[in-house]
Amino acid sequence: MTRANSPRSRLLLPLRHGLILAGLLVLGYLFTVIAPVAGTFGFDAFAYWSVDRADPYRTAVGGLGAFTYTPVAARVASVFGLLSWPAFLWLWTAIALGTVLWLGGRRFAWILAFPPVALELYHGNVHLLLAAMCVLGLTHPWAWAFGAFTKGTPGLGLVWFLVRREWRNLAVALGVIGVIGLASLAVDADLWRRWLDLAFAANAGDQVEQAQVAIPLLVRLPIAVALVAWGGLTDRRWTVPVAVTLGLPVLWPSGFAILAACLPLSRSAGRPWFRLGTHVATTAADPA
Repeated sequence: MTRANSPRSRLLLPLRHGLILAGLLVLGYLFTVIAPVAGTFGFDAFAYWSVDRADPYRTAVGGLGAFTYTPVAARVASVFGLLSWPAFLWLWTAIALGTVLWLGGRRFAWILAFPPVALELYHGNVHLLLAAMCVLGLTHPWAWAFGAFTKGTPGLGLVWFLVRREWRNLAVALGVIGVIGLASLAVDADLWRRWLDLAFAANAGDQVEQAQVAIPLLVRLPIAVALVAWGGLTDRRWTVPVAVTLGLPVLWPSGFAILAACLPLSRSAGRPWFRLGTHVATTAADPA
């Protein structure tokens, strides 16, 4: 009896297909029923498009247009306003969908059917890009700068290099983050002070006006660090996106979209039919 015809496979196959169908129905419901009525499609993306580089932190966390990322991200996001709002929203959504295709390859429908991914596509946050960072970052350490200068705490993924003694990769990541950070501090010192005040308030659970998983960061962060350290020592790459998710400053429901990176980082990613868009995840990082 082949594996495909085993009793376990015959049981799991319809269950898997049913879950994928249910997830895709949720995605369709969000965009065809909720979006026209609620008018909140691109709620988070609007903050990136509308950011005022001179005063990026004027809106409370969770409010429409609230920008909570570092001054580095504020300077980058300030160019988005050169596009019209509809043009930016559809471009941003296209980038997110492209990320889903890159992460999933031939199994992209699995990722689309994951409800937090549907929420992410609807709101337009950066969680799917953080998922891509988790995959790229294991072989291209400069990618961790994205997490460090957006939500900050995703930089905990560097613990992977530390416990594995991949000193060159760690040095590259810290060097890129350090150079960019010091340059930004030199020109935006006041904004950095304001961002730190905002970050401490948000991480303490203050000023948050939307639904979240109400577990304080001080509880989640040590667990996340321990998880990625264990994963590095035992070569479990899937622990990286799990730890990054757990260590988010505020754990929004759409934040679980980062877990989409577990698929290309799983052992099945090495199979020939799954290499589309995920080959960077199957190449082991060269130790220093």
